[in-house]
Amino acid sequence: MDKKITMVHGSGGRATGELIEKLFAKEFDNEILSQMEDSSVVDVTKKIAMTTDSFVVTPLIFPGGDIGRLSICGTVNDLLMRGARPKYLTCGFILEEGLPFETLKKAVHSMAETAREAGVQIVAGDTKVIEGNGGMYINTAGVGVFEKEWDISSKKIKAGDAILVSGTMGDHHAAILGERLNIETDIESDCAPLTDMTKNLLNSGISVHAMRDVTRGGLATVLKEIALSAGRQIELSEDKIPVTDKVRDFSGLLGLEPLYMGNEGKMVVFVPGDEAEKALELIRNSRYGECADVIGKVTEESDGRLVVRTAIGGLRELDILQGEGLPRIC
Repeated sequence: MDKKITMVHGSGGRATGELIEKLFAKEFDNEILSQMEDSSVVDVTKKIAMTTDSFVVTPLIFPGGDIGRLSICGTVNDLLMRGARPKYLTCGFILEEGLPFETLKKAVHSMAETAREAGVQIVAGDTKVIEGNGGMYINTAGVGVFEKEWDISSKKIKAGDAILVSGTMGDHHAAILGERLNIETDIESDCAPLTDMTKNLLNSGISVHAMRDVTRGGLATVLKEIALSAGRQIELSEDKIPVTDKVRDFSGLLGLEPLYMGNEGKMVVFVPGDEAEKALELIRNSRYGECADVIGKVTEESDGRLVVRTAIGGLRELDILQGEGLPRIC
């Protein structure tokens, strides 16, 4: 097989067939995909959740992950945040000619490994090759099923709810930006599927009112959107928001605010205040949740204010990220 992707790999002929057989089918092998029909027939007999996303990150391989792992995590986590169990994924690849085959191979292998970790099957896919300079873009769609009739939504948060975050902020954003700027750092992306902690929370009997993964726009943007949707005020404690020293130093050097820096393996959870400690213990004992903390609370009805209580006791109001939070992190 050629060492780089060429236009012939997208022709639908022998080269396309070899690419599918020797790479995609080999890595994603399961009883549904292996039928190689024009569409896959799957068994879904319950209410479902659906999502789709496209991934255009640069660089394609970054500290702690790559575009393949990212594409699975992003889609799986979107399903998990509504209480659904991810079950099936599809993936579409747009490959630019000149893409090193080893880069594609690594991304596909990462997708396969992450899908197995998350407990999902990749059941359909497509590949197109276009002119370009060796880039790659991945579109995924996901289907999740509901084990129970969960009612998880930002509109369900209530005054007195505690707000928990599952780990440190800004890791993925800092890892991508460091690579883009050629800054030497050992910061790694937090890219991860949140299957274990969401399963533990939902099976615990805790009244989970809302969950959201913290991605583009960072924690402040996610919480401001929730506050607006619910018509509530959210108050954060600045000294409780977890940020690693490495990310804090990195963001300080570049004049960035960790509250607006994105992640790809963290979530915020809203639970009744009297259940916060139990929820925190569950998350900390789940995979990827060891740095979780309670960071704030929901207060009275409002027009959707988001405020953070600073270390010296003042209140600072936060809004949705304005402009483009460079670089594109997913």
